[in-house]
Amino acid sequence: MTHICLVRHGQTEWNLFGKLQGQTDIPLNETGKLQAEECREFLKKSQWDVLITTSLMRARKTADIINESLELPIVEMDHFKERHFGEGEGLSREEREERYPDFIFPNMESYEELVERVQEGLDDIHAQFPGKKVLLVAHGAVISAVLREFHAEEAILGHVKLFNGCLTNLHMKNKRWAVHSYNEVGHLSEHS
Repeated sequence: MTHICLVRHGQTEWNLFGKLQGQTDIPLNETGKLQAEECREFLKKSQWDVLITTSLMRARKTADIINESLELPIVEMDHFKERHFGEGEGLSREEREERYPDFIFPNMESYEELVERVQEGLDDIHAQFPGKKVLLVAHGAVISAVLREFHAEEAILGHVKLFNGCLTNLHMKNKRWAVHSYNEVGHLSEHS
């Protein structure tokens, strides 16, 4: 059975201040680096076959820190890049609510486009690494889409606040992806 553990990247300054990042390339802050180290310490207790990350520096740095102990092959896959939020990127929550109360920003990627590229990425992972245990460092909107599309429980359809450094487990079951657990933070000393 193909198993994917989605790791949300560590915290950035924009996460800390509630700014919408999207595909703007923001680095980890010190808390984010600590969260990545704590992920590493937790994840090294299990066997993994490959580590996949996006090219955005916050994900790549999280993956590099995790891989200091695991020494896995790293594959970059931008199917799992954060959703592009167009004019909304860089705005604080207050600015977003004031300017775009419906959360629809000019030039943003649609939810359907996001789901389509994430599904393509999951299909690629299953094709390239069948039956393997895969670590995938990704982003909040990507993980939220995975929860919405592949979780059997109705309750997940609402918004879930995903913490930086959280873990979400997904596996292939009856030729379909299924969420096993999500937003796990027990390994983190500080979650945000």
